[in-house]
Amino acid sequence: MAGLAVAQPAVADPARKSGPQTARWQSALLRVTDGDRLAYQCDAEGNRLPDFGHAGYRNGAPIPAVPVVARIGPVPGDNTAHLQAALDAVGRLPRRADGFRGALLLAPGEYPVAATVFLNRDGVVLRGSGSGSDPAHDTIVLGTGDTLLGPPVFIVGGASTWGPGETRWAGAVPGSRTSITSELVRIGERSFTVDDPTSLHAGDNVIVTHPCTAEWLAAVDGGGTHGGPAWRVDEDPILYNRHVVEIRGHRVTIDAPLFNDLRRELSPCYLYRWDRAGLVGNVGVEHLNIDIQYTGPTDEDQANAGAGIALSLVEDAWVRDCTTRHFWFSGVRTTETTRATIEDCRALDPVASIAGSRRYNFAAGPYSQQILFTGCHATNGRHNFVAFGKSKTSGIVFHRNLGEGSYTGCEGHAGWSQGLLFDNHRELAPNLSAVEHEYRLLLGCRGNYGGNQGWGAVNSVAWASTVQAPGSLVVQKPPTAQNYAIGCATDVSGHGPFAEPAGYIEGTNRPGLLPESLYEAQRRARGA
Repeated sequence: MAGLAVAQPAVADPARKSGPQTARWQSALLRVTDGDRLAYQCDAEGNRLPDFGHAGYRNGAPIPAVPVVARIGPVPGDNTAHLQAALDAVGRLPRRADGFRGALLLAPGEYPVAATVFLNRDGVVLRGSGSGSDPAHDTIVLGTGDTLLGPPVFIVGGASTWGPGETRWAGAVPGSRTSITSELVRIGERSFTVDDPTSLHAGDNVIVTHPCTAEWLAAVDGGGTHGGPAWRVDEDPILYNRHVVEIRGHRVTIDAPLFNDLRRELSPCYLYRWDRAGLVGNVGVEHLNIDIQYTGPTDEDQANAGAGIALSLVEDAWVRDCTTRHFWFSGVRTTETTRATIEDCRALDPVASIAGSRRYNFAAGPYSQQILFTGCHATNGRHNFVAFGKSKTSGIVFHRNLGEGSYTGCEGHAGWSQGLLFDNHRELAPNLSAVEHEYRLLLGCRGNYGGNQGWGAVNSVAWASTVQAPGSLVVQKPPTAQNYAIGCATDVSGHGPFAEPAGYIEGTNRPGLLPESLYEAQRRARGA
């Protein structure tokens, strides 16, 4: 079944509206059985659909309603220090039993800010009065700085810069490293044996490490760089940020599944306890409108803020009902972020040239894992929804989102990003004024783009998603792995910018897929 494209009859309804007469069907790879149980079918190589059901704040828990403990309104002039002082004051309050200190409520009005505001204390929520454009009712934060291609308006978490995280999960607790002794740990599994479990306890935060060895690189064709430099030994290990939930003898069980096989014959894997230095948790931003000054839609001379909101060095966080406009890089971006939910947000109308490293409206960057983007809307991005963190980024769910006016594709962007799910995703009205590629969703190989990006997405899924013509969906099969397009409404093929085998394609333009949402079904199956 590896690389198999299953032909299905086309239907004339590209909007996928399935009425009461639509025949319901299930994938050959996933069946809903008694109750909410799911039965998975592996292909001939042992590949199976990944389990995405742990993505989001606290592994998919509802966003809490945190009580307001302080209120402020705007002041004349630059409000950067005003906002920072109020957030810091809430951050000095004691934490309650639920881990929160409280929410800072911003009254309606306009809050000009000329520099970055940091939400860097555990248990603090920043809440506006509304995300619309009327200052009489909504909270509008105006980015007014003059730094060319500058930093975000808000940084949420322990990071102090606009870089790809501060620690990169590298702080190992002394004496905690131990080898993983299981010969094979499959995608979707959560337990394995280790050589020495004595330093591990339930609740520990561990980093599971799959080194980038010569043997593994040979198995994945040097990364699939198509004439670019092959990936290098030790350059980009696969990492998983997880929590221990149980230890029985030498067997360790972690809180969320893996998105790539661990094979001892290819890579001697290990784990260690992370010291969590600088990490911030239980934080959120809600009900804000962030509008950044600009002069023209591609004029970078005044595009001062790289992002509306950047999450970095943070765990268990959220951004809810926020509007961001006129950023040059992203509306909401994550780096060194684990278990976060971005819900009902809008990232609209970037201000930047149509060029690389720009217009990534919703972006999961390096060291992003178990991130849920749900109910979000992006316009005029190059990559409206994208994971670009290479082998350290996985478990990224794009769920019931809408992208419009994109210049190129939603995708895994480089270096073996794993476990991406586009679930009931819609990409409409592709922008044809500066077309880079016809595809608008790519789960496959980017070859020598960027020098050596290679396989941008592996063990990733497009489920019941729609791409409006002339855009298309490309799904290709990586060596040792698989990608999937199931029940999607568009032109689906394996014909990407670089020639590779087609991935698993099933039920194209066939409405009625059950379950309707893979992410929702997987959450139900684990009782969430």
